[in-house]
Parts: sequence; C-alpha cells; structure tokens
Amino acid sequence: MINKSEILSHVDHTLLSQTATFSQIKEICDEAVKFGAASVCIPPAYVKEAVEYVDGKIPVCTVIGFPNGYNRTEIKCAEAAAALKDGASEIDMVINIAFLKDGRFDYVQKEIEAVRQVCGDSLLKVIVETCFLTEDEKVKMCEAVAAAGAEFIKTSTGFGTGNATFEDVALFSRCLDGTNVKIKASGGIKTFEAAQKFIELGADRLGSSSLIKSLL
Repeated sequence: MINKSEILSHVDHTLLSQTATFSQIKEICDEAVKFGAASVCIPPAYVKEAVEYVDGKIPVCTVIGFPNGYNRTEIKCAEAAAALKDGASEIDMVINIAFLKDGRFDYVQKEIEAVRQVCGDSLLKVIVETCFLTEDEKVKMCEAVAAAGAEFIKTSTGFGTGNATFEDVALFSRCLDGTNVKIKASGGIKTFEAAQKFIELGADRLGSSSLIKSLL
C-alpha cells in the first residue's frame, strides 16, 4: 500500500460548502500545510484572504463556473482572472454541461481554450461532471481537454448526482494515454483505500474534504 503521506501529497484539501466561514478556511489551510497536501481548494471569495494567510506555504486553488457550469464564457474568464489576481495558483473550472449535452462540442472546447489562455502559467483543471455524461461524452471531453491544452481533467464537483468512480478514472486513463493531461478524481473519496486505488488507476490529484479530517 502507498503510505498515507504519499497519498496526501496528491490531495487538494477541499472546503466548498456554501456556509464555509473564514475561520473554517483557515483551519483547512493549517491542516493542508501540516499534512503536506497538494493544495487547498476553496471558494473564490476567500482566495485573497487565504493566500495572505498561508503566505506561500501551500498553493491555493479555487473554482470557476461552479457548480453548474452554465455561466457565459466571458464570465468564467473574468472569474478566473479575478482569482488569479487575488493569488490563486490553480483554477478548477466547470464545463458548460448543458451545451455538451446539446452537442455543442466546439463551444465547450473553445471555452476551455479561453480560460486556459487566461490562466497563463497557472494550472487549469477542467471539471466535466461525469455523473451527467454518457461514455461517448466522457471520451469527447478527454479529447477536448487535451486539444485545449488544460493540465487536468477532473471528474466531479461533488455537488452533482454522483461522485468519482474507479470506472471513470480508468476510462480517462485509457483515453488520455500519450497526452500530457493528468486526472483529478474528486467527490466522495473518503478512505485511504479508495484514494490508493484512484492513484493506481491513474489519478494524479484527489479532491477530498475527508482524508485529512480522518487523521485528526
């Protein structure tokens, strides 16, 4: 088994609750630093304060177009630009799921490209919300994310009807083989056993609010 410290180095320690207070944000920042997480993933309204609070000890990640994804492209770009100006170093954006379901694949890819351009040297993770997609749509999103130049494809928001699954991460791994796109499994990852399996299947990041909490 991969040791817990190695697993935690892949974790984006997450708090995206609508009722999250800054006291709670500071708490997860402290936990993430203590346990060597990859980043903290928090609401955009708290980014500036959190960046000042962590003072370079850990990257701050935030979400764009979250959780439904149906904001206009220019709004997502503006959100991303504001978050980066506040000091975020990683951006997790939700695709326009409605347009994907409507067959507007070019629009979805171009939107990812637009946000990718705004991100510059910062990481872009593209949330495709697998629980709403057919297998064909999942494959098309792997192709779109790779073509758009984003660093990661991410399974879920945690606010949909389903969470990360082993099957989806395995599918992404097959589809993205030979590309530079990495995989973030997110949503419902509560045990280190599950976390290890996601990593073994090809996930490089894990979005979780539970793994670090289980050690406290």
